[in-house]
Amino acid sequence: MKILVINTGSSSIKYQLFDMEGKRAIVNGLAEKIGEDIGELTHKVIQADGQTQKHEFHDKIADHGKGLEKIVDLLTIGEQAVIKDKTEISAVGHRVVHGGEAFQTPTIIDSKVIDAIKENIPLAPLHNPPNLMGIEVAMSIFPDAPQIAVFDTAFHQTIPAHAFLYALPYELYTKDRVRRYGFHGTSHAFVANRCAEYLKKPISELNVITIHLGNGASVTAVKNGQSVDTSMGMTPLEGLVMGTRSGDVDPALPFYLTSHLEMSINDIDSLMNKKCGMKGLCGSNDMREVLEKIESGDQQAKTALDVYCYRIKKYIGAYYAVLGRLDAVVFTAGIGENSPDIRELAIAGLDHMGLSIDKQQNRKRIDGINEINTNDSKVKILVVPTNEELKIARETERIIKA
Repeated sequence: MKILVINTGSSSIKYQLFDMEGKRAIVNGLAEKIGEDIGELTHKVIQADGQTQKHEFHDKIADHGKGLEKIVDLLTIGEQAVIKDKTEISAVGHRVVHGGEAFQTPTIIDSKVIDAIKENIPLAPLHNPPNLMGIEVAMSIFPDAPQIAVFDTAFHQTIPAHAFLYALPYELYTKDRVRRYGFHGTSHAFVANRCAEYLKKPISELNVITIHLGNGASVTAVKNGQSVDTSMGMTPLEGLVMGTRSGDVDPALPFYLTSHLEMSINDIDSLMNKKCGMKGLCGSNDMREVLEKIESGDQQAKTALDVYCYRIKKYIGAYYAVLGRLDAVVFTAGIGENSPDIRELAIAGLDHMGLSIDKQQNRKRIDGINEINTNDSKVKILVVPTNEELKIARETERIIKA
């Protein structure tokens, strides 16, 4: 069985083709700058030994339909072809950012699901429209293949009311759906399950704090295998300091910016989502650049990193209190997997809570899971590579078999 996984952005299509018998990706790629004068498409064929053949194309990609047609051509025609024709694709799995309260599990896409995704556009105006566009394009190109939606918010639908409600008039929840939803759920669920496998513990008995650190960042408290709290809120803006997002701020800040600086609502929205976080604090949202600045003696970058890691530490402490018993703290995603400095700073000073990091082991690069705690640490500290696309492929396979 071969499953195509698609993650559609406003001007991009990220894709992977999985051979589910071998449980591995055989192709991954990215089409970018869709609709611009010159588009870019990077297509990688992955051999069984892990070696990749990279193909790059620079040409106009008029729209998402043309982009997906080009991707199908690459999969089926020429030296980079891995299937005979598109009928070999058994199903298409889609990442959909916001499912609201309507979806707790992945689901086969039909007209009712499409309507529900549309209804949630106000909750994710930047993400759900392109996700929906990808679904509609894929349904036209693969009319006989089932299409499966896997929602970023679904894993967090087990969060109890006392954790997802804001202290606002209750009608704002019942009528307008204002509540904490959480995101990165596919990643948090994947690494929690990998952690359970590593610890040889049933997922239903696992208590873990999962920390997803990329340009977007979030932390989740997982109790007995279920999400019970998460740092992102109604939107992905709440919580940790991120690349360009502010994370937690005083809720009165927008009023101050409006009254004292005469900023519009759109200006404030752009500021807090695109110009804050690490970019706002030190001028760069690339963590590699931030660390380079610190090495060269940039004190502002050092302060920015301190703010970033301090916020992570606060959430670890808060979620340890929520869980009561903790098996492991897990770091994942681009920064979480690749920055030993940030892992060390986030854990520093938590020995009294049973969290002690082995600095030497933390510096090692290991394929797969890396256990970076000291031998006497009461709580495991793990680096677990995430694979959201594989999780989507597995969920797609499970749904169509069921």
